[in-house]
Amino acid sequence: MTTTASPPPLTGGSPRRRGRGAERGFSRGFRWISTGSGIVLLVVLAAVAIFLVQQAMPALTAGSDELVAQNVLPQGMTSLWQLIVPLVFGTLVAALLALVIATPIAVGIALYISHYAPRRVSAAVGYLVDLLAAIPSVVYGLWGGMTLAPVIRVVWSWIAQALSVLPFWDVRATATGRSVATASVVLAVMILPIITAVSREVFKQTPRLHEEAALALGATEWEVIKTAVLPFGRSGVISAAMLGLGRALGETMAVLMILSPGILVSFQIFDAGQQQTIAAFIASQFPEAAGLRVNVLIATGLALFVITMLVNMAARWIVSRRKDFSGAN
Repeated sequence: MTTTASPPPLTGGSPRRRGRGAERGFSRGFRWISTGSGIVLLVVLAAVAIFLVQQAMPALTAGSDELVAQNVLPQGMTSLWQLIVPLVFGTLVAALLALVIATPIAVGIALYISHYAPRRVSAAVGYLVDLLAAIPSVVYGLWGGMTLAPVIRVVWSWIAQALSVLPFWDVRATATGRSVATASVVLAVMILPIITAVSREVFKQTPRLHEEAALALGATEWEVIKTAVLPFGRSGVISAAMLGLGRALGETMAVLMILSPGILVSFQIFDAGQQQTIAAFIASQFPEAAGLRVNVLIATGLALFVITMLVNMAARWIVSRRKDFSGAN
């Protein structure tokens, strides 16, 4: 008499099948965590925007008589826009000057680290550049106001004298060096690590085959950089520059400690008492503000928020137009 073996008891499936089920569960959980993180970001951004609009509305809807009667505007001003426009102008001038100064230097440092320097030197220079990002802005402000300003005022005086031949620009330079040009130099040093770090990583992602193909065609080392590395990293450099611009737009303490402020729409970038940035103005006025004056300050903060949003939107548009050269391709 033959007996048939009974089938093995079910123990929940094979180990491979159980492993795949665990992986699916982990993937599903990670997807929900990632989605939740994105939603949190949108919620925080919306909350900030709602707060700014809600708190700025009393100042935006207040009449000139009310603003003057409560003495919430600087002397001689009767409208909120007379305050916001010069502050926006000063903020953009300081940030754009810093960007113009920092971007070429940062790209040069990034190229040196990624393609020219020996490995040990590259690591040391990269460490020193990253160390600049760890210095507090207060220290930058002290250095800029006490050390840089007295020295660089000679340079500004020389440039002002050279530009004085222009018939349409009566250039003046302050004797203290506390001008928006000096603040822009300090801002350039502060945003230098951001632009350098991002550009360096983008340049390192250049396909090796592109560089070898250029060398095989007889290109020099500079021609390889010009024809292979820079076109590949163009969108990354633009993104890095926009990150640095966002840092420069919102910087407070360094500008507050260096700049001798004035609320004017003036192109006298070497003279004192001409411009002021939004962030520095809020920091200097907020401790003693109350009532409608707080709403006025928040209204200027809303203007800075809008500028930052527009800058980021412009950066995304520029990068999308250069997507053929992005590191993802």
